[in-house]
Amino acid sequence: MDTATIAHRDFPTLGATTGVVVIGRNEGERLIRCLDSLAPYRDRTVYVDSGSSDGSIEAATERCAFVLQLDMTRPFTAARARNAGFDALMQRWPGTAFVQFVDGDCEVDGRWIETAAAFLIARKDVALVFGRRRERHPERTIFNAMCDREWDGVPGEVQECGGDILIRASALRKLGGYSNHLIAGEEPELCIRLREKAWRIWRLPAEMTRHDADITRVGQWWKRSVRCGHAYAEVSHLHRGSPFRIWTRNVRRSVFWGALLPLIALVGAAVQPAALGLLLAYPLQVVRLAHRSKAIPDCWSNALFAVLGKFAEMQGIARFHVNRLIGRRQAIIEYK
Repeated sequence: MDTATIAHRDFPTLGATTGVVVIGRNEGERLIRCLDSLAPYRDRTVYVDSGSSDGSIEAATERCAFVLQLDMTRPFTAARARNAGFDALMQRWPGTAFVQFVDGDCEVDGRWIETAAAFLIARKDVALVFGRRRERHPERTIFNAMCDREWDGVPGEVQECGGDILIRASALRKLGGYSNHLIAGEEPELCIRLREKAWRIWRLPAEMTRHDADITRVGQWWKRSVRCGHAYAEVSHLHRGSPFRIWTRNVRRSVFWGALLPLIALVGAAVQPAALGLLLAYPLQVVRLAHRSKAIPDCWSNALFAVLGKFAEMQGIARFHVNRLIGRRQAIIEYK
């Protein structure tokens, strides 16, 4: 269905049936931009703070209906914050039909919620929708630009989503919310459970949010990639028996490039030094990826970091499985 047509239809009850949950931690000016963009929904907006010390709580108190501070003596996850916000929202406004989840570093497009809610009204088989998330400053660093491309995708039915979504409150409630224990990847994991209940996930060709990754250092990018690897491993392991298997290929690629290939080369070199020639696969992979994406600006830098990222992802995968075997809980991995 055409979203331009949907957005102009008259749905006078959308504001009364749509609530907003914003989560954040020391987002500063980013949070203020986020909440200001949600001004039309401030009377049904819940902000969940996770131990901020930068004035976020005071700023949110002026801009939304309810502010919830998480108990930081318990392990924090974004999933836990979203669940807490959802529970608070539904307790205060039990008639809420749709919930917009937003990360505190994102500014919401003025027409997004109306467009998304109208689509859910028209499509009873769709549980949640999301649109185009853009990076606020992709021109500043290669890492920001990579995030911007990551957010892009073909509109239509998809298998997974990110953090900014509009979802049916009834569908989320029936599933028991997000999985609190996941330190990352909670949104795709939720999508698996929704699809198992015959719900559909939809990407709309509409502007949704502007995200501010603010990744200026290699170390930040590395931590974010480690977190991705951990999410790949944990979610794929959690749903290894599901027909909707997810991220299995991501794990296999990271294990191959980040561990198996260099291990074979180094062990083989003990017998035959020529085995080190296997490591030439890395520059060849960079060339292949750069050629495949040559229409993208900075295609060579993008290809190089795509290959290097497999080592960071492998670190996250290894960390998950080691923690799983020894029964240790992984703390959140923050890159800001």
